[in-house]
This record gives sequence, structure tokens and C-alpha cells, in this order.
Amino acid sequence: MDIRCTDTELAILRKIADAAAELSVPCYLIGGFVRDKLLERETKDIDIVCVGDGIKLAEKVSGYFSPAPEVHFFKNFGTAQIKTESFEIEFVGARKESYRSDSRKPAVEDGSLEDDQNRRDFTINALAISLNAADYGTLIDPFHGLRDLADKRLKTPLDPAQTYSDDPLRMMRAIRFAAQLGFTIEERSFQAIGENAKRISIVSGERIADELNKILLCRKPSVGFDLLYKSGLLKLIFPQMVDLAGAEYIDGHGHKDNFYHTLQVVDNISAKTDDLWLRWAAVLHDIAKPATKKFEEGHGWTFHGHEVVGGRMVPRIFTKLKLPQNEKMRFVRKMVELHLRPISLTRENITDSAIRRLLFDAGEDFDALMTLCEADITSKNKQKVKRFLENFEMVRRRCEEVEEKDHLRNWQPPITGELIMETFGLQPSRAVGDIKNAIREAILDGVIPNEYDAAHAFMMEKAKAMGLKVEG
Repeated sequence: MDIRCTDTELAILRKIADAAAELSVPCYLIGGFVRDKLLERETKDIDIVCVGDGIKLAEKVSGYFSPAPEVHFFKNFGTAQIKTESFEIEFVGARKESYRSDSRKPAVEDGSLEDDQNRRDFTINALAISLNAADYGTLIDPFHGLRDLADKRLKTPLDPAQTYSDDPLRMMRAIRFAAQLGFTIEERSFQAIGENAKRISIVSGERIADELNKILLCRKPSVGFDLLYKSGLLKLIFPQMVDLAGAEYIDGHGHKDNFYHTLQVVDNISAKTDDLWLRWAAVLHDIAKPATKKFEEGHGWTFHGHEVVGGRMVPRIFTKLKLPQNEKMRFVRKMVELHLRPISLTRENITDSAIRRLLFDAGEDFDALMTLCEADITSKNKQKVKRFLENFEMVRRRCEEVEEKDHLRNWQPPITGELIMETFGLQPSRAVGDIKNAIREAILDGVIPNEYDAAHAFMMEKAKAMGLKVEG
């Protein structure tokens, strides 16, 4: 066999080969498993194509394991899947595909191995290895995928214009593989992506979001986003990000290109965290700069309030991109809204009250916020970078000191609304909210410590000033 497999993998492949031989069905290892093994990348997916019934082969293979794993099959697609302790194995019958212009879902008919390799997206994913007795372990490479692997090049097996027009998701996949693997897209193939970019409109938002997330989880996401931008795809799927591109000049005053600044911030944060949603916060932290851009005589370009406007944009962008409308979105919005706050705390004579408010507003996400702020430093001036990092380290120290004293991260009010209602015989009302807010503000301003007794005494004073009496 032309690839290095572990003993576990070899044992699984032998079971598949034996099951196929028993059914007299030619079968082949194909696609991502072959590619990743040749690249010495870890993989947990095994794809099998057979010239026959893929579902029957899966059922037969399942019986070679003890205990036999359940076979999950999808009759409409002629595919089946079994999960072992270490791998997900997918089976499909070799097929030909033909497409209508309004859908990326093909009409399918039975085909040969050659037909199946023709329908693959890239030459490096069309590599197959025989699991048949006559030529077990032989690599079948009709499109020189092995050479493209060595040259780190992405090419389509057939004409790229046809490949991308048939299934426009392949354009996103080409860019994602380029970013993941550090490959280049063949020039003719990249040109075809630009020519077919508008075809992305027939792809579901969920599939596009999945590819965007995979690009964003790459070691260097800027590679993928830059290719999306240069191909014209980004303008169609995420126009707000494209609006960041370019710099405008008036009277010799220009601002930085906020698109490429954003890409640098995303790369910076990706070196520090694998958290997908913190990476999304980096993508969106300056998203409202085009909407808030203004030239002020004698001062230059300003983007006042872009963090607030950007925060409001986050839910709409998540909805459009089919990203989750849950605590993940709320986390990203919080990061966008707060990303300038630590910078404002690097000035001298910052009060403890300002520190308390940052700790209160950031809560358990304080460390994530500071990671975003540090990633937002993209100056090429080393002294400037050093000064910014030292300032942020000072903010961290101040926050640690105040937190140790006041315990405001993940803050829970020492006086609850229920206690206020019970004490003064109130129903849920504005008065209850006013007392709660007054206690919170007093703690944040340092008027009282973050303790029950002090908060209770303050509650009694506030209620008296409001003309409320203790119940009973």
C-alpha cells in the first residue's frame, strides 16, 4: 500500500476488503483519507467507493466487527455510514452525476470508478487505492493528484468552469483547502471561481457558514478571507466585510485599510486561541467603521461609536450568515461592544470605578476581551506595540487588584429583587428596579462595598427616600 497506515487502520481496511470480496463488489479507498495520509495529517474519516451497492457493503462490513456497529444509511443518496471506536466509515456506490443550472443537487446514476473520480472536486481528492485482491494497495491516480499534492496545488479533475458551475460550493471548498493545507489554487481554476462567483446564490446559507467557520479555524485564516475577497465571493456572501476594504484620503489625511487590518487581527488572535467565536469577534470588531466614518477638519478621520453600532450589527450579520442566534452571538456582540474599553483604561488617573464597570460588563469574558484587545495591535512600529502591550498589562494588573477587593467578575447582586419586594410589600414594578439599579451603581462607584450588610443598609436608605415603608 502506498500510504502509511496504523495497525488499527490496516485491520479495518482488511475487513472492508474481505466483505467486498464476499459480495464480489470491487471497492476502493478514496478521497480525504488517502489525501491526508499522503500529507501525514491525522484523519478520522474513511471514504469507500464500490462498484455496486454501497449500503449492502456497509451492512456486510458491520458484521465483521464485534459488537456490530449500527449502519446509518441514506437511501436517497445511496450512502451509508458506520462508526467504530476510532473512525467514521462512509460507503457509496460509484456514480455519474449531472446537474441542473438551478440546483447543486445532481441527478445520479450508477457508474464506474472512473466516473466517480471524474465527479470529484479536486485532483487531490480523486486519489483512490484498490482494496481488491488482484491489485490490493495500488494507487489509482488518473488526474496526477499525487503530483499536485507534491506541488501543493489545487486543480479540478475536469474543466474548472464546469466543476464550479455544477456545484458552486466547490469554490468555497477550494479556498478552504488552500487555507487549511497551505496550497495555491491553479490560476485557471481561480479565474473560474471569479467567473462563476454569482452561482454561490444557489448554495444554502448553512453550507456557506460551515465553510466560513472552517476557514476561520485555520492556522492563518487571512489566507482564506483574502482569497474570498479577491475572487469576488466575499462581496456576495458577506458584503459588510468587503465594505471595510480600501483607504480614503482628504487633504493628505488617510485612514488604514480596515479590511486588511481586520485580517491581521484575526491572524493575531488565531495564534492565541482556537475559540471560533472569539475569532468571529475579531472578524467583526471594526465592522461598523464604514458606517461611522467621518472626516473632521483639523483632526482627520474618525469612527466615533463604531463599537456600539457594530454591536447592533452582529445579530443581523449572524442571521444573514446562518450563524447561531444564541449565547455565541451574544458573546460576539459583547466583545465588539467592549473592545475599546480597555484602551480607554490605559490613560493615567483611571478610577477604580471605571475598572469595576469593565469587570462588571465583561464578567467571565474579561480574559477573552483582553486577548481581543491585544490582537487588535497591528502597528509595524515595534516601540508602539511594546507600549500598547505594557499598557494592557497594566490594565490587567489594575483589574486583578480591584477584583480581589470587590469580586465583580460574574457578579451576583447581594440584594435580590425578591428580597426588595418582600421587605417593602411590593409587586414587580419600576420601584423594585430602581432600588436594584441604585445598589448596583453604588457598588460600582465604590460608595458601598460589594457585601450584603452594606447593600441592605443602602437599600433601606434608598427606600426611605422613595417614601417606602417596611412591610409589617
